[in-house]
Amino acid sequence: MTISWFGQSCFRIEAKEGSVLIDPFSKDIGLRPPKVKDDIVLVTHQHFDHNNIEDAVEGAFIVQNPGEYEKQGIAIRGIQSFHDNKEGAERGLNTIYMIKAEELTVCHLGDLGHKLADQQIEDIGDIDILMIPVGGSYTIDAKTAVEVIGQIEPKIVIPMHYKVAGLGISLDGPEKFVKELGLPPEKVDKYKVAKKTLPVEETKLVMFNL
Repeated sequence: MTISWFGQSCFRIEAKEGSVLIDPFSKDIGLRPPKVKDDIVLVTHQHFDHNNIEDAVEGAFIVQNPGEYEKQGIAIRGIQSFHDNKEGAERGLNTIYMIKAEELTVCHLGDLGHKLADQQIEDIGDIDILMIPVGGSYTIDAKTAVEVIGQIEPKIVIPMHYKVAGLGISLDGPEKFVKELGLPPEKVDKYKVAKKTLPVEETKLVMFNL
């Protein structure tokens, strides 16, 4: 499996079964948007920096709500959460996605705004790779992100939704999160991972150059 990050919450997962693009954004946020050419497109919530599906290729399988889905042998499960810590009263709903491909389970938390409830932790289950927002303001901040990582206990952590050069949205940079987590990051342009290369004992922090 190969994972690429385009900024904000937008990732491409390329697996032998097919490709998945999560939370594509428009050029309005100041970053270069990905070309949407993937088999599956997932949208965690309907904000402009997460839901640019207008450029999706004809025939792409688009998922925008909780539920269970399967396409080309890639299993997807979405569960409801909130974009804030007031049960959605401020920013609405958010979908957490679990994606299973190549014997790996990836969890993308979207714009999660709160610690997880016990039922959500149970529904998420065992996770190999966790994509988690850390920039605060519109999502959980660095401290809460570390608490959520403790709830899920993934093998690999990939932070997202934080300030990068060119981004026209006010967020914290990743430094607070890295310090709070206390793990040295592995810096990558693209991240290649397989079941047999997952860390066995300690959690690994992976961060993308952008």
